[in-house]
Amino acid sequence: MLLMARWWSPFVAACRRRYGDVFTLRNTVMGQMVYLADPDDIKTVFAGDPRVFHAGEANSMLGGLLGDSSVLVIDGDAHRERRRLMMSPFHRDAVARQETTMAEIAAENIAGWPVGTPFAVVPKMSEITLEVILRTVIGASDPARLAALRDVMPRLLNVGPWQSMAIAKPHLLERRPWRRLRECMAEADRLLYAEIAERRADPDLASRTDALAMLVQAGADDGTAMSDKQIRDQLITLLVAGHDTTATGLSWALERLTRHPQILAKAVAAADSGDDEYLDAVAKETLRARPVVPDVGRIIKEPVEIAGYRLPAGVMVVPSITLVHSSESVYERPEEFDPDRMVGATLSPTTWLPFGGGNRRCLGAGFAMVEMRVVLREILRRVELATTTEPGEKIRLRHVIFTPRRGARITVRARRDRGDLGVFGHAERDELRPNR
Repeated sequence: MLLMARWWSPFVAACRRRYGDVFTLRNTVMGQMVYLADPDDIKTVFAGDPRVFHAGEANSMLGGLLGDSSVLVIDGDAHRERRRLMMSPFHRDAVARQETTMAEIAAENIAGWPVGTPFAVVPKMSEITLEVILRTVIGASDPARLAALRDVMPRLLNVGPWQSMAIAKPHLLERRPWRRLRECMAEADRLLYAEIAERRADPDLASRTDALAMLVQAGADDGTAMSDKQIRDQLITLLVAGHDTTATGLSWALERLTRHPQILAKAVAAADSGDDEYLDAVAKETLRARPVVPDVGRIIKEPVEIAGYRLPAGVMVVPSITLVHSSESVYERPEEFDPDRMVGATLSPTTWLPFGGGNRRCLGAGFAMVEMRVVLREILRRVELATTTEPGEKIRLRHVIFTPRRGARITVRARRDRGDLGVFGHAERDELRPNR
């Protein structure tokens, strides 16, 4: 556990070199974990019977924060039904309607970046992605409540190891050392329940495009609509799963680009010309080379055979994202950052898996990829990034996320004079994307 907490990636990589593509770790917190690094073995897990492979149970330590009805911590029929109700905000058309808002939020934030002074970009990315979630997912519009959510959510989402203990064991919240976390959670709940009540009373509910409005309406026709508590649990889940992860992915993208001048120049040209395909490739290659989440887990409920081994019930099987993404048998020169490998590529769900896979693949994967592309485009079109010859930033494990150790420090050399930028921070769509 200590080795994983400090050196997760190099530790599991060393285990793979010594033991092969399947090995067992005995973790004092997670129990017996069987790591899988072969895409064929991972396919067995992702395509397996959800009644046998329980991802919700593997995520149970998050229940204290997310709630017991969160789509991340439930399994079986309950998970399938909850996931169905949550699909509509993440359909392609629904996500496309949010692009302008994403661009507007990014442009406003970028305008305040310092010029000529190095700064850590992780906090800036967190501000952008939190604002995107608050306005497109929750749909908060009341100024006072929006300000309160901006204040409380970072404090709730950026808890340290000490606070995480109480999330894994909620009874600790009743004790003095965790009182502040309990108060923070209560304040977040108060604000979210107020948003839910406002949405239910909105006479124009059907015309709203935020995810909360869609969740309130979901299942109303067939009698499976969610309660306020269930909607609250999904909102917290979307905040936790969709805020920090996307911000970290964007930060890694900038960290990588500033260390590869030719790729940066190509990305700038793509942003200027509206070449979304190349910006998508940058995002995909970033998530391959620097996956935000190192692995995913499934607790097996009955004995199964995987990778030639008969595994007993109760074991957690762990498809390793980092090991697959860094495998020479899967990617040629995996240590190189090369977005061109992603242009026009058909990616297998067991060889490119930053969002997990199977019936538990991240609901917001499409939303996150669009957000990464839009925010990268706004950054590259608005500021000139300085390149650096410094070594790449090392990885730091924060909770279950791999973040840049120094916060992805960048320098904005100058602001770019772009007369064609429109009201929302981008040129007219017909000019940007003539083939759309």
